[in-house]
Amino acid sequence: MWLNLSKIIDVPGDRIPFEFTMDLSDMELNSQRPVINPLRVSGAVENSAGVLTLRALLETTLSLVCDRCAVPFEQEKKLDIKAILADKPQDNENDDFFPLEGDRIDVSEIAVSAFVLDMEMKILCRPDCKGLCPKCGANLNDGDCGCSRREIDPRLAGLKKLLQ
Repeated sequence: MWLNLSKIIDVPGDRIPFEFTMDLSDMELNSQRPVINPLRVSGAVENSAGVLTLRALLETTLSLVCDRCAVPFEQEKKLDIKAILADKPQDNENDDFFPLEGDRIDVSEIAVSAFVLDMEMKILCRPDCKGLCPKCGANLNDGDCGCSRREIDPRLAGLKKLLQ
């Protein structure tokens, strides 16, 4: 969504609100298509003492598969973003600066970049997920599987003597 900023570029204290949705259902992340609801983007661009600042809230629902226990689950995702808009980027290393194209900016490009960069590298159904039993494959979140998973790896059996 292109946003024309010509009305506020020279007017400190002014703002332009925006709200739109984006269909990211075709976006592939980690060999999955996790975005099941449209991404809702709402916010505003403000001119504060001559500095244009974009602030937005991104919201959607993700359909994910846990990396430890392989159980599918849904997760609400909310992300607050802030970006400084400039005619010329001050620093190429700083991801918070986005260049204007004339007197307009592509808000959807900023939203998608922030959304992708905020995705977790390791997806867990919950922080204390116990995963699967390496011997029988049972989901340890449902309780102990009962197999003899406490067997000592024969390569490490010599270390048991050190504990005695």
